[in-house]
Amino acid sequence: MLISTRGRYALRVIIELSSRRGEEYVPLNVIAENQDVSLKYLESIVALLVKAGYVEGLRGKKGGYRLTKDSSEYSVGEILKLTEGSLAPVSCLEENAARCPRTATCKTLPMWEKLNALICNYLYSVKISDLMEPASVSDWVI
Repeated sequence: MLISTRGRYALRVIIELSSRRGEEYVPLNVIAENQDVSLKYLESIVALLVKAGYVEGLRGKKGGYRLTKDSSEYSVGEILKLTEGSLAPVSCLEENAARCPRTATCKTLPMWEKLNALICNYLYSVKISDLMEPASVSDWVI
């Protein structure tokens, strides 16, 4: 599984907004500058986050974006699933995938299913608030 820049940048946007929780709205150009990401690219990412209800925006002079929930209520898994479409390591395990004709005889399917469960369980267990405390990352047990 390879996480695209869209997924990585979406996490960075959420983390940036989380770190500025006391501020009302953060302008997108400020986020783009702080994260060293193209404003145009961030616009498309933030549009996804707004549509999913993770972020809300306000137009105007004091406009910008802010989180709709506390950072402890966002998981890395949900953000990556939104931006990547799937976290499955193989296509046959993606949501709504056509049933593979080899399922009954596939010797590797149990391995892929276990890997998929490990990936999902781990990424959904990591909250954005966890990422705000880098020292705690070394304490994580897989």
